[in-house]
Amino acid sequence: MKIRCSACRNKTIDFDHKDPVLAKYLSNWGKIKGRKDTRLCAKHQRNLAQAIKRARFLALLPYTNR
Repeated sequence: MKIRCSACRNKTIDFDHKDPVLAKYLSNWGKIKGRKDTRLCAKHQRNLAQAIKRARFLALLPYTNR
């Protein structure tokens, strides 16, 4: 069985909202990239979206890149 999800491969439990790596999962317009672009499984994609939303609320990430 081949594990395609990079978070599963690295045994990542949760994404941290303080991690600056979250910016690579945003598009040029500040939108959260989809599962096909991030290559994450559904479980980790939900965790990623929640972490990005928390980071936006705490003003660690912008809502838009204008």
